[in-house]
Amino acid sequence: MTQRNSVSQHRLIQIFNRYLEPGGEESWVKNLENTFDLPTLYFESADWTGPASPPIWSQALRMIYNPTAIRKLREFHEKQKPEAWIIQNAFPTGSAGIYREAERLGVPLIQYVHNFRPFSVSGYLQERDLCDLRAWPKTFMNEIQVGSWRNSPLRTAWFAIVLSIAHLLRRFDAITAWIAVSDFMRDQFIRAGVPAHKIFTLRHFWRPTADLSATSDQDYYLFIGRLVEMKGVLVLLDVWDRIFREQNTRGPKLVLVGDGELNEIVQSRAKENPLTDFRGSVRPEAKRELLGGMRALIAPSICLESLGLVAYEAYDFVKPVLAARSGGLGEIVLHEQTGLLHEPGNAEQLYQHVMQLEQDSNLRGRLGRTGREWLLLNADEAKWRSAFEQIVNFAIAQKGQS
Repeated sequence: MTQRNSVSQHRLIQIFNRYLEPGGEESWVKNLENTFDLPTLYFESADWTGPASPPIWSQALRMIYNPTAIRKLREFHEKQKPEAWIIQNAFPTGSAGIYREAERLGVPLIQYVHNFRPFSVSGYLQERDLCDLRAWPKTFMNEIQVGSWRNSPLRTAWFAIVLSIAHLLRRFDAITAWIAVSDFMRDQFIRAGVPAHKIFTLRHFWRPTADLSATSDQDYYLFIGRLVEMKGVLVLLDVWDRIFREQNTRGPKLVLVGDGELNEIVQSRAKENPLTDFRGSVRPEAKRELLGGMRALIAPSICLESLGLVAYEAYDFVKPVLAARSGGLGEIVLHEQTGLLHEPGNAEQLYQHVMQLEQDSNLRGRLGRTGREWLLLNADEAKWRSAFEQIVNFAIAQKGQS
């Protein structure tokens, strides 16, 4: 790697267990890989689905220690000879054994905080869950009751056992530095017991790429994300059902882009509401075209978001964001400056905000321009590199002192 393209003065690798449904976390991993030629070791959740997957009992044991994954990691480490690892996600197929392996090799480990693991099974939490964050067994029990991981109480219970074993064996002590992508997430992980001096806030950088001459103001709003209840998809559909009841086909349209467990529900409701257009997964070119033509992006998450990279995408195209005041989203969507914030799950507030933008094109323009200015000021790549290098230096120095 040349210095110009290197993410750090040190040799690094990143480790990522892909989810069954791609999201913002995977986009960030690919961004680091492609932008900085950062060697990346991928594990695949999809390997444990379908007829060729290992038996369920074998999957369960391998979540604790997966010899195939660890062998792959050792070979990758030997080839790349990194001075530190960046771990983005280890579960389920990478296994908790990754942390044990880092300890065995004496490698500094930098853990990205994209969600609430290892203090939550699913990674998704709501405001009411935060009081129990340090008492993670209680959080686990609540998640087991509702089957928060893969809609299965049994699978959730086993994942909770895996994380509990890792906590009790102090596997996560192998982490020498944590990177939280928002102040909100840093505060919550400190509350959960992570030493404050070991966790740093570092929001993502962004390289603006939008062709501003090609943007327009068409009569639709855009949702991009996983089609799961925690992302507020059902709330959003309720809002558009109300718009259709009140305005018929004269109302603005809603375009939904994404994939997930609510696919069939979204498809069904889109057929009943002519203002709702479900596109599923789309190619990057089509996504950019949708971003450039929308009136605003909507991020109605019910769960506490770590950051919300989709807001960056909207700002790149000089578009405002209608977002839930949910976790880190409230740090990058500034109410009445770059967008409008509603309380998570409040369909009435979101409806009023859509109507407010519909009735005031000047407001849409002002919010979008301010968002673009915010992006250029707060997501500068050079500043990110400098801060990242300091974290890497800290992680390596910490390991040297242990």
